[in-house]
Amino acid sequence: MEGWFSAYDQVLFDWFLTRQNEAEPVAGDILELGAFMGKSAIFLAGYLREGEAFTVCDLFDSPAPDDSNVQEVRGSYPTLTRRGFETNYLAFHEALPTVIQAPTSVVADEVRPASCRFVHVDASHLHEHVVQDIASSRIVATPDAVVVFDDYRSAHCPGVAAAVWAAVATGDLHPIAVSASKLYATWGDPAPWQEALRTWLEGRSDLWHGVDVVHGKPLVRIGDEGVSAPPAPKLLHPPAPEPAPARPAPKPAPRPGVRWRRLAKDLLPPVVTRAIVARRRRARA
Repeated sequence: MEGWFSAYDQVLFDWFLTRQNEAEPVAGDILELGAFMGKSAIFLAGYLREGEAFTVCDLFDSPAPDDSNVQEVRGSYPTLTRRGFETNYLAFHEALPTVIQAPTSVVADEVRPASCRFVHVDASHLHEHVVQDIASSRIVATPDAVVVFDDYRSAHCPGVAAAVWAAVATGDLHPIAVSASKLYATWGDPAPWQEALRTWLEGRSDLWHGVDVVHGKPLVRIGDEGVSAPPAPKLLHPPAPEPAPARPAPKPAPRPGVRWRRLAKDLLPPVVTRAIVARRRRARA
């Protein structure tokens, strides 16, 4: 399946969501901004509990709202369609999430305030859109929700980095940890998350970690040391087997005249070939 979701980010998603579900049960829904072909959405849906909602917001194949976004979609997501997402998702889950096919700017109006315990932001990389996504995530998140931002440090997405770190420096977005691809944060107190996370990391040899101080507060850095992804969701509807390739139809045998001409062309010098052709023509005259 197409998508970008590293093994160790899957492990970190699993840790955060499992802790919300079991260690310190947190009530709330799950939201993803930007779904692409559904790789992370399929993963996230596996952590839903009874009565919880999962909402996905993506433009898919709808028109982009502005010229910059049009160019971004054409360059990065030319094959993205809602049908492709839904087909992939339904191969693993019986029912679709709530799908909002629209710019992510509508999320704050479509999702209940303070209702989401986990928000994954991986939509537009344009600065002004990411600023809007950060503001929307704060509106819909529960007080201690985990909010994850993709591409916060990617070289091709400087707008994401500018928006996310500005929210850290001037707002109430509190980083918990960072991987190579994603920043894990909360609008609440990050200390309980960080304490539990560091304890868990100290018992693992397949992930390395360190602690930096950013804006006067600790930040856990996490890297891959050969970690394996959690078990993949169970495939409910395996794809149909590829049909066996049809046997090519036998080629008709060449006519005698065609056969000698091909041999002459391949094996004899051009002068000799022309002489034989001329003699055969005179014989037929």
